[in-house]
Amino acid sequence: MIYQFRDGAQLGQRITIIDISEDTGRQVVVSQGTPDSYQGHPTTLLMPDQKTMFCVYPLGHGGPGVVLRRSEDTGLHWSRPLEVPVNWSTANNCPALFRFVGPDQVARIFVFEGNGAMRQSVSLDDGNTWSPLQQNGLSTVMPFTAMIPLDGGRLLGAWSRHCTLCSVSDDGGLTWSAEQLIADENPSQYPDAVPCEPALIRSPDGATIACLMRENSRKYNALVTFSHDEGATWSEPVETSWPLTGDRHQPRYSDDGRLVICFRDMAADSATRGHFVAWVGTFQDIVDGADGQYRVKLLHSHAEGVSDCGYPGLELLPDGTFVATTYIKYRPGPEKHSVVSSRFKLSEIDALKLS
Repeated sequence: MIYQFRDGAQLGQRITIIDISEDTGRQVVVSQGTPDSYQGHPTTLLMPDQKTMFCVYPLGHGGPGVVLRRSEDTGLHWSRPLEVPVNWSTANNCPALFRFVGPDQVARIFVFEGNGAMRQSVSLDDGNTWSPLQQNGLSTVMPFTAMIPLDGGRLLGAWSRHCTLCSVSDDGGLTWSAEQLIADENPSQYPDAVPCEPALIRSPDGATIACLMRENSRKYNALVTFSHDEGATWSEPVETSWPLTGDRHQPRYSDDGRLVICFRDMAADSATRGHFVAWVGTFQDIVDGADGQYRVKLLHSHAEGVSDCGYPGLELLPDGTFVATTYIKYRPGPEKHSVVSSRFKLSEIDALKLS
């Protein structure tokens, strides 16, 4: 299904929406919800072999606990929950999963969680064994939602606590610097705005980092700020275009240089509000406040009257397939939320747009 949506109330903009949410052949259920079991907010990690994928998620809305599953075939089939340290059961907010090679050339996989004191667990053997969760000195409501490499072998992590914060690690994620503010509540141009749940995107030329943020007062579009000095300072936040308005953005560049950003659609009066969507455009579109190329409705949420999906993982496979994974009420009925992925290539979506 392809249709145009006009947001006459705000910006008078138009953007094409391509709906693949009913194409069940693209969908894989990672973990099925039941009438008694709610499968929560996932993140994913594609390993360097380009086949092994991990998925972590909590049981319930933000917790408790962290469940870890593994796929050996790019997310087409998934293991049962893997054995993890006992204190993972005490996790109390949405877990986040990252892998980096430190300055010591050691590859580490991290799981971060917390609502209050942020905690982290590390694996040194490609996810086979893990350390118990331990506090890392940071305070949070939502743990790291974004992390990118900086020059000099450092890492920049961003997270939220009724504002948007960042910290730097010089040792591959083992320890973190004191927090730094990216965007506070009530920025000067937007009274009552609450910027949170950041996503970090480096420009194609490497010179600029954009920080996309959920706007939690629901009075404005999503917000964005920019750094031109490796995260040391940030510009005043501004609204994004209407089509980028949503929660928990997860970006990834395609092989042709376009950006794919998945999120829960929260744009005012949107025909897909509350559902799981992807925005396709360019980094320059974000800089210019432009609409982008189009949106894709990936999955339909059957949680009537409740915006409760998103918090995605997004991976790009060598053949150009994107694997976007979310928690969502997948079908009508008594079953609670499931963890589900949708698989697509931009070439396929481009062809649908032209058809």
